[in-house]
Amino acid sequence: MYYRKEYERWIAYAKEDELADELQSMSEAQIEDAFYRELKFGTGGIRGVIGAGTNRINVYTVAKVSQGLANYIKKQYSSPSIVISFDSRRKSDLFSKVAGEVLAANGIKVWRYEEPMPTPCLSYAVRALECSAGIMITASHNPARYNGYKVYGSDGCQITTEAAKEIFEEIEKVDIFGDVKRIAIDPVYINRGFKAVPPSVYDNFIAEVLGQSVLFGNEINQDIAIVYSPLNGTGLKPVTRILQESGFTNITVVKEQEQPDGNFPTCPYPNPETQEAMKLGIEYASRLNADLLLATDPDADRCGIAVKDGEKYKLLSGNEVGLLLLDFICSQRIQHRKMPMNPVFIKTIVTMDLAEKIAESYGVETINVLTGFKFIGEIIGKLEDEGRVKDYICGFEESYGYLTGTYVRDKDGVNAAFMICEMFAFYKTRGISLVQKLEEIYSTYGYCLNTLHSYKFDGSSGMQKMKEIMQTFRKGLESIAGHKVVCTEDYSVGVNGLPKSDVLKFRIDHGSVVIRPSGTEPKLKVYISVTAESKEMAGKVEKEIIADVEKRV
Repeated sequence: MYYRKEYERWIAYAKEDELADELQSMSEAQIEDAFYRELKFGTGGIRGVIGAGTNRINVYTVAKVSQGLANYIKKQYSSPSIVISFDSRRKSDLFSKVAGEVLAANGIKVWRYEEPMPTPCLSYAVRALECSAGIMITASHNPARYNGYKVYGSDGCQITTEAAKEIFEEIEKVDIFGDVKRIAIDPVYINRGFKAVPPSVYDNFIAEVLGQSVLFGNEINQDIAIVYSPLNGTGLKPVTRILQESGFTNITVVKEQEQPDGNFPTCPYPNPETQEAMKLGIEYASRLNADLLLATDPDADRCGIAVKDGEKYKLLSGNEVGLLLLDFICSQRIQHRKMPMNPVFIKTIVTMDLAEKIAESYGVETINVLTGFKFIGEIIGKLEDEGRVKDYICGFEESYGYLTGTYVRDKDGVNAAFMICEMFAFYKTRGISLVQKLEEIYSTYGYCLNTLHSYKFDGSSGMQKMKEIMQTFRKGLESIAGHKVVCTEDYSVGVNGLPKSDVLKFRIDHGSVVIRPSGTEPKLKVYISVTAESKEMAGKVEKEIIADVEKRV
């Protein structure tokens, strides 16, 4: 009953009307779940269900994290400044203001976007405004009941493991009701340097995205019929502007998912990776006989697509789109003699290994990093420090994250939408569909199947269960579904110079299995990669592998 004491303290001090009412109406089970722990701050910041309690995201937990961040930043910089952005989620606007009020009260100069903006716009603004840090209020593609708070360093990249540890230590020192400084900010942001991000920052971001074209003078038919869905998020303005300014004007926006709406009424799980989220867009595309369906998640850092395949529309996976983009960019750069002397492609360890074969065929070095686009951003920063930033040609991860430039240090769904449309139009002008191009790639390099399986573990018992599962797998496996384990890589002790991470990778003949707890959700994730002579054979082997893994989960 240790959680009871903290609950009673919230009853006494949490006076925000909506939270106070929620606290009074909680059952004992709800009290335990809301107070059995505090939201853990890590490299992805915090993410949780909106509501009352220490294990929830609300004005008090946001204020506490902001105070801890302020204490950390003031130790690092003599004249610190921070830029804040927020997406379309419930209370994102409010949480961004609370964070700004706390930071301003601590003497930190605050810039804030005045309307919902994509995560890549935040990453860009950090560097453009020469800020000490950045904050993005978002829960990415999670269901409507979630929100989150991500922190970026002065390099525009999500914070490192070491910085996250130091910020967490500062947060731990803060009493949620006694130690937080906060001042009210008036609507025109004149108090203590609280300012709106200048419109020129956004305009320059758009210009940078447009500068990523790899057509190099090649002609394309830009009259392709595009259906686009922002999934009620932040992508509408930047994506439609990018496409229109680059000549793609035959665009139909999914009306029900057009405007920002944190309730996501037609897509409860607004993730463009899923059939459910793309269903309405596919209905639009079918009715209009469109060439291409695009969708971005609520903070517009991910982009998913569907393309015509016969009479139906086929969703392409993040891996498949990444392979297509990598091959397109490399071939165009080679053809037009625009490939740098020492080109670099970056992917995560759970991203399809076939990408490495493609890169190698074009003379491009592949760098593998841990799961999370922040690690791709870190490598871009290192290349910049070495004077090699132009060597970076692209990077992607299997979870629909892509980036073809160095103007931001995170995945960019706006950039992805533009590059996908350019690639699609390039091939269609030459009578080639993306499905045909993908089949050509598999014919050249071999068929590879990558799948992701997630298992949810809620509450304190769920967290403990995930730990026990990982401990069981760490004891070692001799085989998986009859396939001998030829190598086990435990990233918790560090592998190939990468930071330590709670990840296990089992390499088997013609494939691999990666297991890790999610850093932002109560889920255990299993990534399976299988290479085989055919799609059918790969699917059969994958089913056997996941069946064996599930016996142990």
